[in-house]
Amino acid sequence: MYKARLKEKYTTEVVDKMTEEFGYKNIMSVPKITKVVINLGLGRILKDNKDELKKIAKDVETIVGQKPVITKAKKAISNFKTREGMPVGLMVTLRGARMYEFIDRLVNIALPQVRDFRGLSRKSFDRNGNYSIGIKEHIIFPEVAKDDIKNIFGMEINITTSAKNDKEGYKLLKNIGFPIVEEK
Repeated sequence: MYKARLKEKYTTEVVDKMTEEFGYKNIMSVPKITKVVINLGLGRILKDNKDELKKIAKDVETIVGQKPVITKAKKAISNFKTREGMPVGLMVTLRGARMYEFIDRLVNIALPQVRDFRGLSRKSFDRNGNYSIGIKEHIIFPEVAKDDIKNIFGMEINITTSAKNDKEGYKLLKNIGFPIVEEK
């Protein structure tokens, strides 16, 4: 059976490092990544062209390897020219092997493609050990055919961990290979 490269690294290296550093008594208490949620707000793009949603959904599907869910407006807001039930974005929740494959491609291939990339901020942790990344351009992923693109969109990537606090979450992601830099 195929096992994701990052999952293999987690089980062989990261669990031992985390247990040594934090003194966990049980392997099951070592923090792990539970899910990755990817959100795209497309209100501005969809306002101009309604057919663009299918093309963007196809791009997202090639990037993450899973079909996205179309999110709809919960209530009408006249200032944004939105009606209740109108599509406003896309969302994907990744777990298991797809999650590890996506994180591997994000950390090792996509993030180094970002212009002037100097690392991820440590301030993006919430107080529960979860981490959020904002990407301005989806074209950093090599799966996207750059010739066919009309609209460049950004995405929010939320990495949910089972860590109890930011220190454990930071060490987990740092050991996995996230390029998180120390703030001065």
